[in-house]
This record gives sequence, C-alpha cells and structure tokens, in this order.
Amino acid sequence: MTSQPKIIVIDDDPTGSQTVHSCLLLMRWDVETLRLGLSDRAPIFFILSNTRAMPPEQALATTREICQNLKEAIAAEQIQDFLIVSRSDSTLRGHYPVETDAIAAELGDFDAHFLTPAFFEGGRFTRDSIHYLVVNGTPTPVHETEFARDSVFGYHHSFLPDYVEEKTQGRIKADAVERLLLADIRTGVLERLLQLHDNQCVAVDSETQEDMNRFAADVLAAAGQGKRFLFRSAASLLTALANLPPQPVAPEAMATYTREGKPGAVIVGSHVKKTTEQLEGLLAVAGTVPVEVDVVHLLEESAIARDTLLQTILQQVHAIHKDGKTPVIFTSRQELTFADVQTRLDFGVAVSTLLMDIVKGLPSDLGFLISKGGITSNDVLSTGLSLRTARLLGQILPGVSVVRTPEDHPLFPNLPVVLFPGNVGDRTALGAVYQRLVS
Repeated sequence: MTSQPKIIVIDDDPTGSQTVHSCLLLMRWDVETLRLGLSDRAPIFFILSNTRAMPPEQALATTREICQNLKEAIAAEQIQDFLIVSRSDSTLRGHYPVETDAIAAELGDFDAHFLTPAFFEGGRFTRDSIHYLVVNGTPTPVHETEFARDSVFGYHHSFLPDYVEEKTQGRIKADAVERLLLADIRTGVLERLLQLHDNQCVAVDSETQEDMNRFAADVLAAAGQGKRFLFRSAASLLTALANLPPQPVAPEAMATYTREGKPGAVIVGSHVKKTTEQLEGLLAVAGTVPVEVDVVHLLEESAIARDTLLQTILQQVHAIHKDGKTPVIFTSRQELTFADVQTRLDFGVAVSTLLMDIVKGLPSDLGFLISKGGITSNDVLSTGLSLRTARLLGQILPGVSVVRTPEDHPLFPNLPVVLFPGNVGDRTALGAVYQRLVS
C-alpha cells in the first residue's frame, strides 16, 4: 500500500472544501503559511486564492506566486508525494485554462490534467463527457443554465471536449481530449492512466460518489507508480482523494458551536437567482430581520455617502442584535449594467469593501456568522475577519461548510462561520442553516 500523498488544493473561491472536514483553509500563501498546511495532520489542505473574483492577468500572477512559494515550502517540508488540485466551479465557471497552465508552468512535467467537475451534493454529474446540473429534478446540460451566461465566464458547450477547445481557443482540439466514460471508470482505468504523458487533457465521467471513489483509487495507484497528475475539479473528487471518516459533530448538532447561544448575523453578497430565492425563504423564518444595503449609493463615489451608508447599516445591525434577533444583511437585488467587465469588477470590489467594513463592525458577542456567496465568503475570511488560517469543522448541509476562527482572534474568537456557495441548496436551505445554528 502506497502512502497517502498530500492533497494540495488551490481553490479559486472558499467553497471547494464543501465535502470534507477537519483540515486547514489558508487565506495567505507565504512560504511559512504554506508550511503550516503541508505539515498539518490532515491529508488535505486548501489555499484560498479567490482568483474567480480577479481578471485573468491577476489570476495568472496569483496562481504563479502560489506555486513558486509552494515549491519552496514543499522542499522545506521534504514532501515527496503530493497531488495538486485546481478547485473551481462545478458549473464550469472560472479561469480555465489560465490556472492549470500556470500550475503546469511552475510545478510542471505533469503526465495529464483531468477535468472532474462533478459535485454530487449539488446535483452536478458527468455522463458521456457531458456535464449536467439537476434543475428541479431534471438533468440539464450546464450550457443551458444561467451559469453558462455568466458575463465574465460564459461558455457554449456542456460536452467537455468542446468546452476545452472553446476555452483554450483551439489550442487543445476537442478530438485530442482523452475521455474516461462511466463504463471505463467502473471497470478500472489504471492501465490507461499509466499510459498518459505530456500533460494530456482528460475528461472524466462520474454519476455517483462511488464512481469518483473508483477513479480516485486508480489515480492514487498510478501516482504511487510515479505518474504526476493535475486536476481541474469541483469538490467531489476531493472527498474521494482525502478519504476521511465522518465529521466530528453531525450537521444537525452544529448549534453546539454557536457562541453562548447568542443570535448571529447573515451577510449575503451573491446575486444568482437561487440566492435571492433562499434569501426570501430565510426572511420568512422567525427571529430574522432584513437589512438591505442599497449599493446604488456606491455609484456616487463619494466617501461621505459611503460612510453614512456604513454607519446607518451598523446602527441597524446592533439594534437588531441587542433585541435578540439575527440581522440579515444583503445587497440590493436589482441588476446594474456596466460599460465593461473591468467597471463591473471594480464596482464589485467597492461593494465587497463595504460589506467587509460591516463585518468588522459586527457586535463582538455574535453567536455565529453565515456568509452567502463564494467571493463574499472569501472576503469575509481574509478581509472581514483578517484570518491567516481557519479550521474546517465540516458541513452543516450538503455542500455548505462551517469553519471556526482561532481562539486568539482579536474580535471574534472561536466564531463559527458558514461558507455558503451562491449556487447550492434549494429555496429553504439558507433558512435551514440558520435554524440549525439557533436550535
């Protein structure tokens, strides 16, 4: 039996840990912080790069910097066996192939890079190399969903070889993509894995966690025979590679983490339709009070208008919390239009900066914090709470992670923080998470 390789996950937003537990999330990637992850007892750790919120050039530079520091940290810790996962979105959004190209350039000589976008808890699976999302019980090719129309990361194909050709602008042709189909996975692909070389692009089918477990076992066997692999993946592969026991505290019992039974706060940044429906569901639950942040004021670009907005919101939040209820802070839902992508990204930064100033100003005796949206969650951890690392406790709902701040945190020690992706769960999911923390 080969030893378990260290699984190093470079995560483009902080929600890729949504199927594992008891490991570290790193909000920084200096060599010393990376060494904490490499030396940690868990078989897996996550580096939260947040590159999905960046333009391509910045995503490239960030990924390169992480990999250069990783090379140094791996040498310092004398790590021999490791696997690199570029964790991204299960609906195919993100900087592909920018990030996998950067990883290959810095940590190079991979025999293959695999596309494994399945995330079963969220209803995403791959069959006949076509990636599906279950919408209202119906498997739907992802190019037919709202996610394919993303204004930054849009695409036209659910058939992964065509997606690769589109995203690489023809550098990797569709017919050059190796396909591992369900029948292959279920009978074993070790021999085929051993034949791969020169960073061959491979699309991987999987309909169930058992499929992914079979694939991961063959991957680990091939790695044990010296093959070097890179993955562009959603979360379900990580479950299989890490092979962890059940989480210490069951999802239904996570109110035990709530500090002194106090009310918490919810912060909602995501704007996908699913989030808006979940927000409406949450606000129908007793004990929650809406606090709408009208982001139109940020278009005024006036420091006075912004500071007035911030102080007004914080006054509302503190009054609600003092009254024993949970403030639900959300950005106004209307869709704004922008002249170009950069202007949109800049406005997003302004909104996030305001939200993080709200986080910093939350009541110090907060019982818990729920963060809705991947980019929002990353900002909450790295900026709002100024964390270097956080320990992942596990999942409170399928695909929804809970982390805890360190006990020496200057503002919120041992605070449970829910990282809730924008595109996960049904209409009642956000309310269900809230109720599990207050029960």
